[in-house]
Amino acid sequence: MVNGWSLTRQDLRPPDADTVLHTLNEQWRNTIMKRTLILAYGAVSYLVFLAVFVYAIGFIGNFYTPTSLDAEPTRPMVEALLINLGLLLLFSLQHSRMARRGFKKHRMTIFPQAAERSTYVLFSSVALAVLMALWQPVGGLCWDLTGEAGRIALVTLYILGWAIVLVSTFLINHFDLFGLAQVWAHFRGRQYRYPAFRTPGLYRLVRQPLYVGWIIVAWATPTMTLAHAVFALVVTVYVVAAIQLEEQDLVHSRGADYVRYRNQVPMLIPRAPRTYSSGAITGQLKLS
Repeated sequence: MVNGWSLTRQDLRPPDADTVLHTLNEQWRNTIMKRTLILAYGAVSYLVFLAVFVYAIGFIGNFYTPTSLDAEPTRPMVEALLINLGLLLLFSLQHSRMARRGFKKHRMTIFPQAAERSTYVLFSSVALAVLMALWQPVGGLCWDLTGEAGRIALVTLYILGWAIVLVSTFLINHFDLFGLAQVWAHFRGRQYRYPAFRTPGLYRLVRQPLYVGWIIVAWATPTMTLAHAVFALVVTVYVVAAIQLEEQDLVHSRGADYVRYRNQVPMLIPRAPRTYSSGAITGQLKLS
C-alpha cells in the first residue's frame, strides 16, 4: 500500500521493450508534426509577405493594381483623409509596438519561440494589406510632372527605392529577418543563432538603408496627389520615430558595439565615410 494505492507485482514491473518503443515512436511523431506545422506556418507567413510586397509596389506606384494610392476619389475629402489617417495610425502602431522587446516576450507566451518572427511578419503583412484594401483616394494635386524625362526619372527613382529596401534585407540576412531561418532551424532540431553584428555594403554609408528606401518609395512619384502626400509625410514621420525606438533596443542588445557604430555612421543621409571595423546589424534590425 503506497499513499492509499494498492500495488501489485505487475504494477512494479518495468515496461517491456515494445511499450518503450511505442512511446518513443509516438513522441517522435508528435515532435515531427509540431516542427512541420511551425515550418509550414513560417512558410505561409513569408508567402503572404511576398504577395503583399509585390502588391504594394503596384499600389504605391499606381501600376496595374485594383486599388492604388492615387485613384479617383469616391468620398468627401475630409472623410477620406480621416479614414486614411486612421489606417496609417493602425499600421504604425502594429508595426512598431509588436517589434518592441516587451511585446516580443508576450508573443512568445502565445506562439512558439521559433514562430515569433514569422508571427510579426504575418501581422505586419496583414496590416499593410488592410491599409491598401481600405485606402481612400483624395484627389488634388501637389505636383504633376508633364515632361517625359522628369516622369521617367522619378519612376526610376521609385524603383531604385524598392531595390534599396530589398537589397538591405539581404545584406543583414533576409531569411532571418522574415522568420524563415528560425523555423527551419527548429524543424531540423537545431539551436537558432542570431546573425553576427556586421556592417556590410549600404550599412557602412547609413545605419538605416532599408528606411531610406522606404522614404524614397513614398516620395518618388511624378504625380503627387494630396492622399499620396499624406501617405509620404506620415511614412517619413513614422520612420524617424521608429528608428529611435529600434535603436534603443539595439543599444540594449548590442551594447557598446552599436553605440560606436551609431556615433560613426549617420542615420539616413550619407556623409564622408569613416572606418568602422566591427561588422553588422543583426537580422532582427529591420521590419520594426
